[in-house]
Amino acid sequence: MKSYRKELWFNTKSRLEFINITPQVQECLHESGVKEGLVLVNAMHITASVFINDDESGLHHDFARWLEELAPHEPVSRYRHNVGEDNADGHLKRQVMGREEVVAISGGRLDFGPWEQIFYGEFDGRRRKRVLVKIIGD
Repeated sequence: MKSYRKELWFNTKSRLEFINITPQVQECLHESGVKEGLVLVNAMHITASVFINDDESGLHHDFARWLEELAPHEPVSRYRHNVGEDNADGHLKRQVMGREEVVAISGGRLDFGPWEQIFYGEFDGRRRKRVLVKIIGD
């Protein structure tokens, strides 16, 4: 069995942002040489997420609006965590959107359903953060 590990690094320009990382994960799969197995894609920071959904700008707008309604950034004084910080909302948003995804690899390809793509969700951006890609299989 083969094992492959790579970190993808991001530095978003805004506090909340969604990035389609499917091409980077596919490149990792190509580099790994794995034809049958699993890929784990994991946000390595507690105010970021990895999730699978459709790559449609209206949907991403709706996600951002919905998340801000669930856990508004301001006023930061509403959160006990924000004593000396301002990212409590990012922790809550990550909890809703999830930490990681696992995708099957079949025939050397990501075995997706229709329209599925992998996204990095950033909820406390404007600094460097990473995503782990771990691939195992034959």
